[in-house]
Amino acid sequence: MRFANKVAVVTGGSSGIGKQAAIQLAAEGAQVVIGGRDQEKLQAAAVEIDPSGNNVAYRSGDIGQPSVANELVDAAIDSFGGVDILINNAGIFAPKPFLELSEDEYDAFVDTILKGKFFAAQAAAKAMQRRGGGVIVQTGSMWAIQAIGATPSSAYSAANGGVHQLTQNLAIELAGDNIRVNTVAPAVVETPVYSTFLTQEQIDAALPGFAAMHPLGRNGQASDVVSALLFLASNEASWITGVTLPVDGGVTAGRN
Repeated sequence: MRFANKVAVVTGGSSGIGKQAAIQLAAEGAQVVIGGRDQEKLQAAAVEIDPSGNNVAYRSGDIGQPSVANELVDAAIDSFGGVDILINNAGIFAPKPFLELSEDEYDAFVDTILKGKFFAAQAAAKAMQRRGGGVIVQTGSMWAIQAIGATPSSAYSAANGGVHQLTQNLAIELAGDNIRVNTVAPAVVETPVYSTFLTQEQIDAALPGFAAMHPLGRNGQASDVVSALLFLASNEASWITGVTLPVDGGVTAGRN
């Protein structure tokens, strides 16, 4: 198994891409600590990840607060002895025109997406140094590479652009500690994130229309992104660092 004897921390691990990554990591031998805001959702996700409870732990809190990242890493150390892998995944998404964005909305994107990933990576990297190395894989966004008029996302895109650039900087700074850092940049992926700003009826009406935006003809699924995340987290990618990999059905390659 690819992740036998590895300890992984997954931010945004209670649903969507993060939960699917945690499930797959555990299935492939890892012990996993998940983080998120909602204690009840984390408890339910932990049961899915490992019904025995022996190989999973969780901590709730706002990842935009650096203390929460430290608590996740401390939980991994206390429960399983250290940290080998960080899936730096927590994020929010809600399209809104630039001229209508408030300062609070801007801060929410930057705090969760960029500040949250920055300090989660810092806490994990310090723990990885004590293990002789590790891997950080982040979730960025295709919207930080290419703007989409139908989904105005200036603050979201700017925050993820910071994540993409952070990837290169950390890859260089942490290479000497045998810590690799990479990012995946998904396009439209069908996850529960849309329910944070749309009704189910609106989701059902909107998502099929985005399929044609992708040259491969469909929206992504969490499993598509998780396959890339876990490849980059595995020894199969041992000579890859500093990369932002579009996982986008071909969107950034061009349009039909």
